[in-house]
Amino acid sequence: MKIECLDARTISEDDALAIALLLVKVWPKKEKPLEVRLREVLAKGKSYSGPEEQAPRFFFIRQQGQVIANAAILSRTITTTAGPMTIAGLALVCSDPDFRGQGLGAVVTKTVFALVDEGMFDSSLFQTSVEVQPFYEKLGACVIHNRIVNSLGENPKTSPFEDRVIMRYPSSSAWPEGEIDLRGPGY
Repeated sequence: MKIECLDARTISEDDALAIALLLVKVWPKKEKPLEVRLREVLAKGKSYSGPEEQAPRFFFIRQQGQVIANAAILSRTITTTAGPMTIAGLALVCSDPDFRGQGLGAVVTKTVFALVDEGMFDSSLFQTSVEVQPFYEKLGACVIHNRIVNSLGENPKTSPFEDRVIMRYPSSSAWPEGEIDLRGPGY
């Protein structure tokens, strides 16, 4: 099983389409048809201007040209009560329903978490659902209860995340208390 890594800033339209097709299959939403998902994938890295090694990327597994598992990493410097932290924003983790049960989602997620373990990021921060929470806990993540805001948004004191469960990796590291400012939209 080969894990491919693509820089989100320079992803080709063909590769972005392969990822968008998986996203539409896993999360079919009327307001997010294939064209919208494709634009979102193509836009993921366009505004990034930080260190090269922390550039936004897609990690995925392909079978016969079809992307069957995906995870994205979006670097973000957040503000905490302990000072700024550069986090690996984990996003778009999914696997094709036809290939579930093979551990593919865990493989791509562990690839992202390895970047935290290597010291490239202070931590990983992400949102998920109550149903998927145990998946991440098995991989060493834990729930946080900090208030999450986006001081740069239209409503700076409301959470930019849509899901109820906010998690971080690794669970064994120190984590600041108090408000977390994502300094950008949810992912």
